[in-house]
Amino acid sequence: MNDLITDVKNLEIETLKNLKNSKAHNTLRAYNADFKDFSAFCAKNGLNPLPSEPKIVSIYLTYLSSFSKYSTLKRRLASIKVVHKLKGHYIDIKHPIIIENLMGIKRKMGVKQTAKKPILINDLKIIINVIDEEKNDLKRLQNKALLLVGFAGGFRRSELVSIEYDDLDFVIEGVKIVIRRSKTDQTGQGMIKAIPYFDNKTYCPVTSLRNWINFLNIDKGKIFNISDKTVALTIKKYALLAGLDQKKYAGHSLRSGFATSTAETGADERSIMAMTGHKTTQMVRRYINESNLFKNNALNKIKI
Repeated sequence: MNDLITDVKNLEIETLKNLKNSKAHNTLRAYNADFKDFSAFCAKNGLNPLPSEPKIVSIYLTYLSSFSKYSTLKRRLASIKVVHKLKGHYIDIKHPIIIENLMGIKRKMGVKQTAKKPILINDLKIIINVIDEEKNDLKRLQNKALLLVGFAGGFRRSELVSIEYDDLDFVIEGVKIVIRRSKTDQTGQGMIKAIPYFDNKTYCPVTSLRNWINFLNIDKGKIFNISDKTVALTIKKYALLAGLDQKKYAGHSLRSGFATSTAETGADERSIMAMTGHKTTQMVRRYINESNLFKNNALNKIKI
């Protein structure tokens, strides 16, 4: 009997480990940070955060709605659900008091997001030209390779900074980059992104990547030993120096720039998704529609 109790306890511990391993480390950290805010709200108002109940969560969402974006509310709600599950509790986030409250908040505040601008080809060239003026060789070579590879591969920031030397395979056509894990691939099945050589070496991601590797003699470990936040800061820095509005750009601007730019040249959904790793067509079609705003504009037929 004692052995059975011990086995069940061990299985319980192992189950909790599996639940935690089902989420990437950065994702778990974000969930915990969100739940910490929810816990602070509950502590301040004498409420129980764990296990909580739909009414308390709904009140918290109303509180958040006075100073947060709608997307933040949805993320916090997801975090509350996940942390409850990891701790062995259940909370019904589909409860009418939560769903109907969210619907009311949505109508009241609207959900139109101030989306960051994609970095399109012309803007990318302007930014790279500014980087090429850097007197510091290390900054120039690293940041040039970082932004060109990030754009050409349609990378998420987390994927970009996680690339290791052993993930690279330089071939005649260009470079193959293995992505071992990403936001939509938590099980680590992996994917390969292929980036060809560009005719114009000044803006060629493969050439820039080789130059960076050769400069530091990198033969192991991460190619870019920086955080994902640094990617966004780098984009903003050089966008500002290039005379662009840095507030309109973020880390995602490289990825959205790739999708929008390739859509403009006629690339189909499947080709774009093969590079970006999107699992559904919803977001990719949004990029395609944006790229066609002027191309398929009804006003093009008007001659004035």
